Amino acid sequence: MTDSTPIILVPGLLCSPLLYANQIPALWQFGPVTVADHRRDDTMDAIARRILAAAPPRFALAGLSMGGYIAYAVLRAAPERVTRLALLDTGARADLPEQSERRKTQIELARSGRLAEISETLWPLFVHKDRHGDAALKKTVLRMAEETGVEAFIRQQTAIMSRPDSRPDLPKIKCPTLVLVGEGDQLTPPKLSEEIAGAIPNSRMVVIPGSGHLSTLERPDAVNSALVEWMS
Repeated sequence: MTDSTPIILVPGLLCSPLLYANQIPALWQFGPVTVADHRRDDTMDAIARRILAAAPPRFALAGLSMGGYIAYAVLRAAPERVTRLALLDTGARADLPEQSERRKTQIELARSGRLAEISETLWPLFVHKDRHGDAALKKTVLRMAEETGVEAFIRQQTAIMSRPDSRPDLPKIKCPTLVLVGEGDQLTPPKLSEEIAGAIPNSRMVVIPGSGHLSTLERPDAVNSALVEWMS
């Protein structure tokens, strides 16, 4: 065994540690694995500060979707502390006005006690079209939303709406980087991952066949293979 490397996993919007239930056993051989809590702040920088305050001096960092946006904020604040980076099913652009409008509508729905309705609406966008009838997977996705709760969901959406365009930061990323995406990801399609991988000097891109936005849950074995190679 080489020296131990702590690994921090950052979940996405409306996602809990369940998002990485299949990855933790594959990654712990490399060092202690932590799932970051991204529910308590309403800006990317504040979430990043909280993660950094609790993190070891140096660590590998992986984030899916919103977790990727948080990873950019961590790198802006303390690039020297991140030894490896994995960006899963994410993008680097800021929110478009129409995306922010949808988020504001969802915030109002959540405030009126309709978070479960939002989860039902997002379900077909979260997963590959072939998984729409997967009852077990849907149960996990709805449970993660429940575990997140209304207040945290509102803070997360607020943070996502105000995030900066991270594309200018990508060429500055010097650590080995994995850029991974499901080929059927509707929310952050592969072209956004191509843009990221094309801009980060020391990066490798992996496209997961038969997967949508929640690749860690949909195709855990393929994602684990890519993550183990990334850590090796």
